[in-house]
Amino acid sequence: MFAAMTKTTPTPAVRKGGNVFAVASGKGGVGKTWFAVTLSHALANLGQRTLLFDGDFGLANVDIQLGLMPKHDLSGVVGGNLTLNQAAQPFDEGGFDIIAGRSGSSSLNHIPANQIQHLGNDLGVLSVSYDRVIVDLGAGLDRPTRQLTSKAGTCLVVTADEPTAMTDAYAFIKTMTKERPGLDIRVVVNMSDSIRDGERTYNTLRRACEGFLGISPPLAGVIRWDKRVRDTIKHQQPLLSHAPSCIAAKDVATIANSLINNF
Repeated sequence: MFAAMTKTTPTPAVRKGGNVFAVASGKGGVGKTWFAVTLSHALANLGQRTLLFDGDFGLANVDIQLGLMPKHDLSGVVGGNLTLNQAAQPFDEGGFDIIAGRSGSSSLNHIPANQIQHLGNDLGVLSVSYDRVIVDLGAGLDRPTRQLTSKAGTCLVVTADEPTAMTDAYAFIKTMTKERPGLDIRVVVNMSDSIRDGERTYNTLRRACEGFLGISPPLAGVIRWDKRVRDTIKHQQPLLSHAPSCIAAKDVATIANSLINNF
């Protein structure tokens, strides 16, 4: 779908999606897109060339959260008018690139499975030009979400200390473990009252995975509840630009550091 990239030969880990991180959630409302945006910003602040791909075909809203009006988006790629790398646009305030979805439109809702397969393959090729690629998936377990998850090296499952969030996170982990055995799945607990409370939430989910699935997905990190998050989302501002010293910003920065040091 796009011209070959003129980069050095990637390592085997990159070919397998090792630098592609899918951000998922079993349900909406747990801060998945906010986390994908803020993580991309944190990685860029650490000197990582980062791409944020809005893979929520039904409710794309990365551009809305950041107050952007992108010139190009995925609809142009799907329609054959753009290559994937042409759709990537710089977000100067955050220092990372964005491939936007199609906000407020159903045009991407019914992409055929083979087209999603091609899109995922092209994203894998484009990922060679970046240190890290963050894919903001749609909430839930629809076909596009599962297909894009299969292209990632690591899946970060965002949940919260709330029964339905944890139940749906478990359902996502269960499904993806069956569809792609060996996928590196890690848990992010968002909007926690404290680090300790977040760890308790994680341990509840971990025990369910160990008992019923025979796996123990590690904890990627805990993000504490912070009123500045809601304020910046309301005003369509990136948290790390407008409140870089708040506790949620520090927690996401800790997760970004961990991802760099472990991959």
